[in-house]
Amino acid sequence: MRFNLRHIVPIALLSLVGCGVETPVSETLPVAAEELGQEQSMLQASDCPSCLVGTEGARFVSGFEREKVVDDVYHYRIRLRVGDTANDVITLHRVVREKGAWKPVRAPESLFMVHGDAWDFQAAFMSSTLSAAVADNKSIAVYLAKKNVDVWGIDLRWTHVPQGTQDFSFMKEWNLGTHARDVGTGLTVARAVRTLTGSGNQKMNLLGWSRGALVAYAYMNAETQRPQGLRHVSGFIPVDMVMKFGPEAEQQRQWACVRATVGDMVLRSGRYEGNLAGPGAGVAIQLVGQAAKHLPDEPAQLPGIELPPITYRQLGVLVGAATFSLLTNEAYGIQPSVPFYHFSQAKAFSPMGLPTELANVEEEAFFDFLSSAHPYQSFTEMVESDRLQCGDESLPYDDHLSEVKVPVLYVGAAGGFGGYGEYSAKRLGSKDVSVHLVQEKPDASRIADYGHADLFLDKDADSVVWEPIYKWMKKH
Repeated sequence: MRFNLRHIVPIALLSLVGCGVETPVSETLPVAAEELGQEQSMLQASDCPSCLVGTEGARFVSGFEREKVVDDVYHYRIRLRVGDTANDVITLHRVVREKGAWKPVRAPESLFMVHGDAWDFQAAFMSSTLSAAVADNKSIAVYLAKKNVDVWGIDLRWTHVPQGTQDFSFMKEWNLGTHARDVGTGLTVARAVRTLTGSGNQKMNLLGWSRGALVAYAYMNAETQRPQGLRHVSGFIPVDMVMKFGPEAEQQRQWACVRATVGDMVLRSGRYEGNLAGPGAGVAIQLVGQAAKHLPDEPAQLPGIELPPITYRQLGVLVGAATFSLLTNEAYGIQPSVPFYHFSQAKAFSPMGLPTELANVEEEAFFDFLSSAHPYQSFTEMVESDRLQCGDESLPYDDHLSEVKVPVLYVGAAGGFGGYGEYSAKRLGSKDVSVHLVQEKPDASRIADYGHADLFLDKDADSVVWEPIYKWMKKH
């Protein structure tokens, strides 16, 4: 097979098999007997009946685990079963300062975060805990926690599916609505635990990044049908995603329609995992990250693919700075959601126009990011996303968006979804909609501008992205 950059990863996704790395797990601190009876302790939450009221049968399947992140910032996590099968599991995270062992500080300001494709909460929002190449405090969750924000988040169901799984029929009904309900469960538990541990029962800001923003849109749509007193969200922050394309993006809307048509065909064939390129997308992402880090100068070899003289390091950079290439399949008319979409901005290009260096992220940190991808993901939510972007009116996730009245901040990356996402945010019913578009230069080409993952991985993201988000939350 002759090399074609646009088809590197799509074919790899169909061809690669193998074991991915395990996400590093920090030590879970032992629970001293005297801590069990402490008032306002995190340990009481899993025994709190009111924490699960209104969650449609969710139940705790673990107690809280606790680990130190940096200084007085600690990371808690707890697992819940949210359905009838062994795979119907989510994990909730809390990142917060402590005033004593297992006792979070009082933090009136709060944020609940929803990750996107491939990566879970920790990989998306706490990259500093997964890579030695990233300073301990250089992640948005830690940054905000240090400013006394109570940061919560979720690992969606598919992040828990173990490597080696063969039968994915359980994923058939996992869609945007499923994940939106799980976000509602997470918000319910978060507010109850915050009350239990002294931070009050105030509503929370909700941030969704990438496909997580579509899940968050679906949740916001559904929440409008609940009485005001049962709503959880005080402010909405969709990050770098499109739910509906505006009139100026007709070509992109048509691209979405093609992807939706092909995706529906795949679903009807009985495949419910992976993406348009094939099953096990995260396996290929893991392998590229591992090889780029540990075999950087070795000639890149992918089963069934004839590559030009290119090293694994170069392949890793291409996946980061030319991500659109893995989302393009001209044989089926498949194009990425937006032109030249990429994870991370390129610093330099070869004479052939291929990116050779990353501008905003240390290569080792980015390769660690790739390595932390989860192997499997439910496919139905992806097809529904494309149907929404195509303009399909039959899905229920946008029926009540005009009733969303909370303040909104749209954050976009100029080399990601960027300005395309403004239209969706401004279709909400809120009269308070702000936009923060991160752009390297006003006249820069999209392929050379700020990337989708730079929003959380960039060395300067704390000042360029996270501080504006924090200031918006404080203002509202």
